Amino acid sequence: MFRTVVPIFVALAIAIGGGAWSLRYALDHGFGMETLTVGPWQANPDLGTPDASAYAKAVVARRGELPLGRAEGLAFHASEDSSGKALERNCSYRIAGQLPAARFWTLHAADPQMRPLPETGLRQAALQSMAVLHETDDAVVVTASAHPTPGNWLPLSGAGRMILVLALYDTPIASSTEISRVLLPRISRLGCE
Repeated sequence: MFRTVVPIFVALAIAIGGGAWSLRYALDHGFGMETLTVGPWQANPDLGTPDASAYAKAVVARRGELPLGRAEGLAFHASEDSSGKALERNCSYRIAGQLPAARFWTLHAADPQMRPLPETGLRQAALQSMAVLHETDDAVVVTASAHPTPGNWLPLSGAGRMILVLALYDTPIASSTEISRVLLPRISRLGCE
């Protein structure tokens, strides 16, 4: 009997442990989530809709997020600059270009767990469309760095990797017909400390 019970328990342990590991891997790496990629920016258009996959819903529940539905807007995330290098908080970046039509947009930096970076002094750690300077061609140029810069400055704090989050609210690109023609700003590394 002992010869039969031990292999059964070993097989069950391997099956349960392997299943738990594969589920965690799938949730950590966004398995089953349809991703729209525009340069360094990525979005999951179906995330806040009934069309989201079971894995996508599990990722949202695990993170405790409240994603935007298609009628509300679309959130883009960038963890790399336009040349493919990981975004670091001790570096300075230039985020420049046209933004898609939207009633309102926000830009902020977050840590890898998607928690917004803390405010630096009296300066908020986010920018929004109603309080930025525009170029003559209506493009936006933002400098993200730990040190103040003239123009549109997105303050960074701490050390380690970061993610830029660009949320477009009430935008026509959330519909499936416009989403393939989206143009988003480039992210260029200016230097690191």
